[in-house]
Amino acid sequence: MLTAGILSWNNSWHSSSTENRTMEREIVASYEPKKNNEIRMFESSDEMATDLAEYISQVSEISIKERGYFAIALSGGPLISFMRKLCEAPYNKTLDWSKWYIFWADERAVAKNHVDSYYKSTKEDFLSKVPILNGHVYSINDNVTVEDAATDYEFVIRQLVKIRTVGVSESNDCPKFDLILLSIGSDGHVASLFPNHPALELKDDWVTYITDSPVPPPERITFTLPVINSASNIAVVATGEDKAKAVYFAISDGAEGPDAPSIPARMVQPTDGKLVWFLDKASASFLEAKTKNDGYEHPKY
Repeated sequence: MLTAGILSWNNSWHSSSTENRTMEREIVASYEPKKNNEIRMFESSDEMATDLAEYISQVSEISIKERGYFAIALSGGPLISFMRKLCEAPYNKTLDWSKWYIFWADERAVAKNHVDSYYKSTKEDFLSKVPILNGHVYSINDNVTVEDAATDYEFVIRQLVKIRTVGVSESNDCPKFDLILLSIGSDGHVASLFPNHPALELKDDWVTYITDSPVPPPERITFTLPVINSASNIAVVATGEDKAKAVYFAISDGAEGPDAPSIPARMVQPTDGKLVWFLDKASASFLEAKTKNDGYEHPKY
């Protein structure tokens, strides 16, 4: 079967020479993404940020046109820095910010003004620079226990699903966010879902909590896999060579080894949505290496 997704280099390298164009064709021919997956690779962080801004802009416009709202869930890590282009022309003037609703796919159970707070970094680097209504920004309650914060956050989302500010999945009644933006850790975790953690097995909860994160701080709330996989669109951003192995195990159907099944990012498989990977060259290096290895068995469909 031919590729179900798209594998492309979005950079000047893409067309710089006949040799490079040949190499690109070989990679595309030999690597087959999963169904409804698109993999985009970039030479520089600036090119990634430019393309990510355009991608988010397009999803926003489509969602507002179809539903009247754009419900987006963010995550931590370097993700927010890659959204900086949305704060610049033309997006800061052309996007209908009044229809945006902001959520977090995971959050650390710390005060909103704490240096570890995703809300704090998002506000400083993004929210303070665009005209999103304060009443449309849904952060967690930082005045209660992490367990209560997760319960409260799920309740808030359930109320918004009832009035369809957040959509609903037709297949499992989970919230259907228009876009969930995730980053991937070097261990393959997404949101605050870590390898071999019991939270990965939850089916009925929309939001859960953990108290034993292997990366500090230990207490966090997180969307569960059913909620993530119910989104209309999911984008995963990966940068750096330390993510290369996790990216390979998460993306490739041909990945084998004891670590492959336990990679949470590999479990991100949209029920009836689309998944796009945004990779810099370093994080995609293991994919490239494997496609050039004569002994590598490519995925069979």
